[in-house]
Amino acid sequence: MKPETATAGWVPPVAAAKAPPKRSSFWTHARYVLSDNPFTLVAAILFALFVLLAIVGPWIVPHDPLKTNAGPTLNAPSWNHWFGTDALGRDILSRVVVATRIDFIIALSAVGASFVVGGLLGACAGYFGGWLERIIMRGCDMVMSFPLFVLAMGIVAAMGNSVANIILATAVVNLPFYIRVARTEVNVRRDAGFVEAARLAGNGDARILLVHLVPNALPPMMVQVSLNMGWAILNAAGLSFIGLGVAPPAAEWGIMVAEGAGYIISGEWWVALFPGTVLMLAVFTFNLLGDGLRDLIDPRKRT
Repeated sequence: MKPETATAGWVPPVAAAKAPPKRSSFWTHARYVLSDNPFTLVAAILFALFVLLAIVGPWIVPHDPLKTNAGPTLNAPSWNHWFGTDALGRDILSRVVVATRIDFIIALSAVGASFVVGGLLGACAGYFGGWLERIIMRGCDMVMSFPLFVLAMGIVAAMGNSVANIILATAVVNLPFYIRVARTEVNVRRDAGFVEAARLAGNGDARILLVHLVPNALPPMMVQVSLNMGWAILNAAGLSFIGLGVAPPAAEWGIMVAEGAGYIISGEWWVALFPGTVLMLAVFTFNLLGDGLRDLIDPRKRT
């Protein structure tokens, strides 16, 4: 007689542990973000086009953007001059294309500086608190107590209307946005479980701040970057429009709109229309990029 098989202490085999979801690569995630939102895809294409014009624009324009010509002044758009000519006979299409570089240099440099400096200051204020937080936040309040364009205008008027001073003025007026966002994001996470675990593992304050907290503050800051890029271009164009920006005869969108404003009534609409349209399109592009940048940077969506 065969012994009965003992079933009382039988334990079913342990199921294989389910593997955690594999994190997607950056480019795979980027393709998903672009395909998921058609507006982000359009904005990315426009942004790539603007970057291409900024890089190779001076070498592909059909005419010299600074060369004056007493003959074809204020000519309407034609096959020879697609955007027409201005009061000095300069080709408007060539000037619009060449102006992309200087406007993008101003916007990228100013927003990049305010993003790095403001993000670090805000993260330190949110993490350490105390007197450091009070000093930084009162400085933000002081900057934001001025109308931002008026403050930028005052800085450029006091220091001179060079490109470096325009970048500095634009960066200063953008600082409070990043300080406030970074301070809030770090402040609500500084006592979170993963931060306490990092402390117990022997990580110092600097490593916890830069490796564990700042990356979690990047998604909302990237949305702010896209909005500030559009505002920085408008700020540079506005300063040029009132005579405090890039000095003529350099090609810049604000200067071109200012030069063409006086000719609208007399019927030469193309002098201001085309640079103004490109300026609007650039700002529109950066406004659309905000949500896509947030989805691209957010670590919670990289699965």
